[in-house]
Amino acid sequence: MMSKLVRLVLTALPIAAASVAAQGPAPAQATPYKVVDGYKVDAFTMTGFRTWRAAACDRCHGANQEGLVGPSLVNSLKVLSKDDFIKTVRDGRQEKGMISFATNTTVMTNIDALYAYLKGRSDGAITRARVEPMDAPGSGS
Repeated sequence: MMSKLVRLVLTALPIAAASVAAQGPAPAQATPYKVVDGYKVDAFTMTGFRTWRAAACDRCHGANQEGLVGPSLVNSLKVLSKDDFIKTVRDGRQEKGMISFATNTTVMTNIDALYAYLKGRSDGAITRARVEPMDAPGSGS
């Protein structure tokens, strides 16, 4: 003879499962960047691009972020978490030749925007290394 509690649990489980299934999949996480036409970006992402240029990251990672003496960031950001990206930029990887940017005010102030720009490149949403603001004259936005 089943106890009332066991019967209640056995009855409630299918109902709970159906409720979860009816809700559908969890919403996809929002991207940290906004891009139109593969190269027109929001002001935040544009700040990331300008930070990239100001810090001369292309000297090691290439003008298209595909690597030179440093690794391809297009590939690296497919697996590197945002926290790991920030730690790497902040602390560097001296053993691999990556300098620390901890004292670079421009980079550290705009680290989230830099990540957004590079993540957009890595995701393939930003198709050109050189981007333009969405609201640029003649951009049609």
